[in-house]
Amino acid sequence: MNVSYERCAGAELFTAGGRRMLDFLSGYCVYNAGHNHPAIIAAVKEELDRSGPTMLQSHVPHLAAELAQRLAQLAGGRLSRVFFTSSGSEGVETAIKFARAHTRRDGMLYANHAFHGLTCGALSLMSDEYWREGFGELLPGTQGVPFGDLDALKTVLATKRFAAFVVEPVQAEAGIQVPDAEYLRQAQELCRRYGSLFVLDEVQTGMFRTGRFLAAHHFGLDPDMVVVAKALSGGLVPVGAVLMSEAVSDSVFKSLKRAFVHASTFGENSLAMRAGLATLDVLEHQRLGERATRMGEILRKQLRDALAPFEMIEEVRGLGLLNGISFGAPRQVRLRVPWEAFRHVHPAMFGQVIVMRLFRDFGILTQICGNSFGVLKAAPPLLVSEEQIAEFVAAVRQVVEIAHRPGEFWSEALGMARRAAIG
Repeated sequence: MNVSYERCAGAELFTAGGRRMLDFLSGYCVYNAGHNHPAIIAAVKEELDRSGPTMLQSHVPHLAAELAQRLAQLAGGRLSRVFFTSSGSEGVETAIKFARAHTRRDGMLYANHAFHGLTCGALSLMSDEYWREGFGELLPGTQGVPFGDLDALKTVLATKRFAAFVVEPVQAEAGIQVPDAEYLRQAQELCRRYGSLFVLDEVQTGMFRTGRFLAAHHFGLDPDMVVVAKALSGGLVPVGAVLMSEAVSDSVFKSLKRAFVHASTFGENSLAMRAGLATLDVLEHQRLGERATRMGEILRKQLRDALAPFEMIEEVRGLGLLNGISFGAPRQVRLRVPWEAFRHVHPAMFGQVIVMRLFRDFGILTQICGNSFGVLKAAPPLLVSEEQIAEFVAAVRQVVEIAHRPGEFWSEALGMARRAAIG
């Protein structure tokens, strides 16, 4: 992937060498509105030309108020207050502090194999050692429970030590894990029963990525807080937002004296707010949520049909345009031997060779999931066309077909694995 890009538009990337690449990763769900959407660029340029206040902080931030109102209307329920940040990780940090302030409890609960960010607080809500190793002691009082296990969740919440349960409604880096329809609703009810806040990390799943504005809307949820980021500004300006109930907000900003106990220098800057408003306009006016639902169904059906003959394909799963192709160990001995050789080098090696072949041979940009190396992501911009979906499916099928034959795929991959092991 060591290439330089000269131009990016929609779902396509153009390299300095003139090659066109198809983006099925979207910057890890940043480019829901596509790369460099002209309407969003125009709005940011117009804001720059105004030469108005960008980050004064000692003024009335009209754009922030307007964007907060739009977000609250789209989210619905009790999410009537918004705190703006510069990233999803910063949003998770905000949620931790606000949950502790509201409940007067220190503990934080999360789902195993989650991905919430790489700042120390967010990292404390992640179980996978790969991300945590080498960074010393993290936030105390955090604990993980299996995603989807209500009995385990109930047992831990019943201790009444936890300020909040922070969970992704669809676990992205864990392998695009879509929960049972009742799991999140019952998890929310358990949080209510035991006095813990129910907090959703929708950094990857929000902004119509799964078809609805929030993935929470698929499950009829009414969370205490929701973190959104990534796609909020069309990929042009770093921005995040924590949506919360009035009660949670007031537990932190409860007086004039406490007005500045939590702040973010760049959080309400006018460029990010203008980009956010323009992005919402694009997502709503172009009905990209409906498009994500429709195109996601087409993508999953075509992938299932195309990959059905291959034994290493376990499942194609997803919601909207957040999808994963799950690979499993082959039954045939002639394939099992090199597969196991890969695993001895690194469990991610097979998936990375699939990624490399798609990129090099077919001009497709994608990646495996960060906490589930056997799952290939399929998350294109929401304006992806049926023709582009067909191109992606055809490319994946060809690479998978090659992987099911002894020879070039495995010999090249094992050579790469040896070099990786030496390095």
